[in-house]
Amino acid sequence: MTSCEDLVARLGRWSAGHGPLYMLLATRIRQLIDDGALPPDSPLPPDRTLATALAVGRTTVVAAYDLLTQDGKIVRRQGSGTRVAPAVLYADPARPVDSANPLFLHLLEPLDNILQLTCAAPKVVPPEVQDAYRKALETSFTGDLGYRPVGHPLLRQAIADRYTRQGVPTDPDQILVTTGGQQALALLARLLVGPGDRVVVEAPTYPGALEVFRECAAVFRTVPVGDIETLIRVMREDRPTVVYLIPSHQNPTGAVMPALARRRVAEVATALGIKVIEDGVMAELGFDAQPPLPIAAYGSVLTVGSLSKVIWGGLRVGWIRGSAPLIMQLGRLKAVHDLGSNIPGQLAAAELVSILDSLRARRVASLEENHDVLCDGLRTLLPDWRFTPALGGQTLWVELPRGDATSFAQVALRHDVALLPGTSLDVSGGSKTWLRIPFLEPADVIAEAVRRLAVAWRDYEPTAPTTALTSLVV
Repeated sequence: MTSCEDLVARLGRWSAGHGPLYMLLATRIRQLIDDGALPPDSPLPPDRTLATALAVGRTTVVAAYDLLTQDGKIVRRQGSGTRVAPAVLYADPARPVDSANPLFLHLLEPLDNILQLTCAAPKVVPPEVQDAYRKALETSFTGDLGYRPVGHPLLRQAIADRYTRQGVPTDPDQILVTTGGQQALALLARLLVGPGDRVVVEAPTYPGALEVFRECAAVFRTVPVGDIETLIRVMREDRPTVVYLIPSHQNPTGAVMPALARRRVAEVATALGIKVIEDGVMAELGFDAQPPLPIAAYGSVLTVGSLSKVIWGGLRVGWIRGSAPLIMQLGRLKAVHDLGSNIPGQLAAAELVSILDSLRARRVASLEENHDVLCDGLRTLLPDWRFTPALGGQTLWVELPRGDATSFAQVALRHDVALLPGTSLDVSGGSKTWLRIPFLEPADVIAEAVRRLAVAWRDYEPTAPTTALTSLVV
């Protein structure tokens, strides 16, 4: 047994370094585990006991333990305390251990001749993008310093006007322009979430959001997608700092939250003083009718938007809609990071927002056609795979009948198809048998991808579902 005194002695001068204390503590405990000084299954002190012994706040130990849990180095269970993970969870040489989310790995280190089905983002750039940039570059920038941390007035006005037309009255001072939706989430997490704070997320959800909350050492609470009663109960009982939701064409499941549920979430959050981050990046991509009004129509929530999915990710234009005072706080934070986003790009984006309805219609028509090709291919070549056709968005949430998605993804990669397994999107440790398959590629590419997946499935020899806790990093 590892006593608290023994662990403190082994930690040594753990706080001698640069960075937050919780990260320094987690790094030192990780070293002790990797070096064998803390053997598998050995108990660790309760967070409050260790915090007292180290003369730090309890949130520091909670955040450190949470990082180690996410890395698969320790396990925490109600009633049995905190222990170093069993050796099989982090030292099984027969099974690769993820050190980063597969999506980000394939973005940073693209592989030749691989059909990439990990990143759900359009590759086809509408010709209007070039026209908008050409028009923006004809603008005279003389006299403009170019540093606009909250965004260019023309783009803020265009975004505000669009929300207003959609039934959510918005002033330009309620809009902060960001470098894509990912920066919007990162700024919100940085402002609102501290080490040990509770953050409620859906299981599964967008992995990029999980990563920004991990960076802040948040403690996750999960609710199943679409389970509004559980969500409301968790909000009332746990009083989380932040609730992160994707109410329209949820990534990855495609679910759409009903209007009544949106109203209930907004009302409960307002009554309890809980910040709700509404990810509306997918909201414009419905195949038929527009989704219900944003949650922001029913209360004071923070809405994230982006042009990346409707137009093109290379624009790197996103935004946050919120109260004017909070937008100014976020603007000061953004100023520290980059002094503001690219001005010609913002002027081009303002032009594109003015014609977004026509661009959206074209994108959605293409997505719906590709969606049907993917569904038909799966039904024909992989009839035992289970899925519900999407109502919009960009991805299909597919369940394997046996085995686990992580090990199958390795087999698929050997057949030149890169997939995103469900565990990369589910912080609860679930979704082990699920895959996220996007339908953005041209129809012939999708058909070829399904053909390769069918061959990979025939070659796949399912093992017992993995219980590894992986460290996850769009």
